[in-house]
Amino acid sequence: MTRPIIVFDLDGTLIDTAPDLLDSLNHTLAAGQLPAVDETGFRRFVGHGGRVMIERAYTAQRKTLVADEHDRLFGIFLDHYTLNIPGRSQPYPGVLEAIARFEKADYALAVCTNKYEANSLQLIEALGLTKHFTAIAGQDTFPFRKPDPRHLTRTIELAGGDPTRALMVGDSQTDIDTAKAAGIPVVAVDFGYTDRHVREFEPSAIISHFDELTLDLAARLIESANGKKVS
Repeated sequence: MTRPIIVFDLDGTLIDTAPDLLDSLNHTLAAGQLPAVDETGFRRFVGHGGRVMIERAYTAQRKTLVADEHDRLFGIFLDHYTLNIPGRSQPYPGVLEAIARFEKADYALAVCTNKYEANSLQLIEALGLTKHFTAIAGQDTFPFRKPDPRHLTRTIELAGGDPTRALMVGDSQTDIDTAKAAGIPVVAVDFGYTDRHVREFEPSAIISHFDELTLDLAARLIESANGKKVS
């Protein structure tokens, strides 16, 4: 029998990358001759990606952003971020212990993220986590990305897993909608990057710390969704 699999989102779920993404945003805004954003208030937009962050920053400062300038600034953002990985990014509390817990129970682990694949691999490798994941799929790994459910199901396939024995863990409406569309249960963390509380999107369960992502919870959600015992 195929072993069960947990598929994690990356930014805002496994890894707190906000400090570095906001550093890159403020570097980019300086190139556009705009003042830096307030990092505390802007953190909720981090999960939308660099292009959206730049757009939101311009909107917040009531500045016009034309397409060519948007493209130029995104290039600056991406270059700065890539050159500074891993920077201050770190796994969230309890992540390493959760990984060890599920590996010991013979779960496969994978990452499905809308971050570029190269940046995802670079970050995960820099933090010494690559060995734990049987597949790492970014926004450009396939010709589709979350919330398209195929991004999740193809990641599971790449990892040698079975969607009927899978669980998604994420921090956003995109993650929750993706899992639901794929017919896969989803645990939402409530400490990630979203401007609305994850409870509004009705995930299968919500956790506030990775200590709460237990073997019992994972097995119960997978069994409930598919009627198949996880062993």
